[in-house]
Amino acid sequence: MLLDRPYRDAPVSPLFYLDRREDLAFEKPDGNSADHRHHVRFWKVLDQGQEQRPVWLGAVTYDRSVGVSRYTGAITHHIGANIDAERKLLASELENAGMVEARYQVTGIGPTMNGRNGGGDLYYTDGEVWILRLVTGCQKRTGAASIIPSPSATEIKDQIWHGIANALRK
Repeated sequence: MLLDRPYRDAPVSPLFYLDRREDLAFEKPDGNSADHRHHVRFWKVLDQGQEQRPVWLGAVTYDRSVGVSRYTGAITHHIGANIDAERKLLASELENAGMVEARYQVTGIGPTMNGRNGGGDLYYTDGEVWILRLVTGCQKRTGAASIIPSPSATEIKDQIWHGIANALRK
């Protein structure tokens, strides 16, 4: 970070789901400094789901700066507050690469306007969980991914939430 250039193999702090550290973690530099990067972490939650394929849970964040954790005093990356933007970016990049067969959402934790992560950083989210059904065998799809619509009540909630999220960004 002091040299103001990306750090492609920078360490990734562990996150835990059900007291288990992630199985896979990836990062993608953003710009010319190590203090800006995209993160995704995955936990294998089922060896075989309904389609007889593994099921993975993922979490994405954007590191916007380096600073001090408000809880531990340790030096850490601070995340961007709009975690839905990171979810959308990851889904779009996978879809554009032809790796997604279908995408849909299910209700998760619900809207959160003033959440705090483990380092004390503020975040907000619509609280939805996006399900991405990936292609089998890394065989790139040739057509567009299927987008399975959400129930009407969820669509209305999402429209209201996006208005609130836009106000929070200002």
